[in-house]
Amino acid sequence: MRLLKGKLRLRQVTRRMDHGHQTPILTSRRDLPAAQVAYRMFERWRQENFFKYLREEYALDALVEYAAVPDDPTREVPNPAWAAWDAQLRQAHARVDRLQAEYGLEALTNPERQRRTMRGFKAAHGKLSQKIWSALQRVQQLEKRRAAVPRRVPVQAVGQAPVVKLAPERKHLTNLIKIVAYQAESDLLRLVAPHYRRAGQEGRTLIQSVLASVADLEVTQTELRVTLAAQSSPHRTRAVAALCETLDQAKTRFPGSRLRLHYAIHKKAS
Repeated sequence: MRLLKGKLRLRQVTRRMDHGHQTPILTSRRDLPAAQVAYRMFERWRQENFFKYLREEYALDALVEYAAVPDDPTREVPNPAWAAWDAQLRQAHARVDRLQAEYGLEALTNPERQRRTMRGFKAAHGKLSQKIWSALQRVQQLEKRRAAVPRRVPVQAVGQAPVVKLAPERKHLTNLIKIVAYQAESDLLRLVAPHYRRAGQEGRTLIQSVLASVADLEVTQTELRVTLAAQSSPHRTRAVAALCETLDQAKTRFPGSRLRLHYAIHKKAS
């Protein structure tokens, strides 16, 4: 536990791995057991990594269309006026910090033979003291002005233009498709992991290469045969061959037909 000026109490929970690595977690939640704090923290990391991966590999944040629809004019957004006062206040605080640091440096290097008392020191640095008091007064004035401005306001109060937003339907549909594609990729990764030693580091890269590979298609009376091109190395090709065998065991039929999907891979690169 730590007590910071009587305003903020923080709790530290440290997770220690079997190999000795430790991960400290700071939280203000005192009502949760230590195990629950660690669980929630690492689950949050999983979520952040999930969205990071979808942004980079599936363009989750990409703009889908430019069509606009009316938005709720009462929806609250950050107030630009409050942000402007806050920026000035942060600058004022920074000035106080600089002046106080300068005053402290003067006190540290004060020649005691010339100024043996605090009174003499203050008299010698009267101008600097005045600057500090003026800066503190400026901080107080800005704090009052910022407090008089609401932090969030209705979006209609920000500007005169009609309140609109991007049409959400197509974006929702494409996001759903991307999430389903990610889930399919994850399922394939789980199936190939027992056959690929570096699945934890390169598994998704391998699955992406397989999905982007060229393939031969052959239609028979009962099957749709999909023969993938060999991968860039023999051990990858063997892993994909094992994946194909696992997929064949599901006996999946091609949608809209009675053809059974049969997967295979060329053993050598053409």
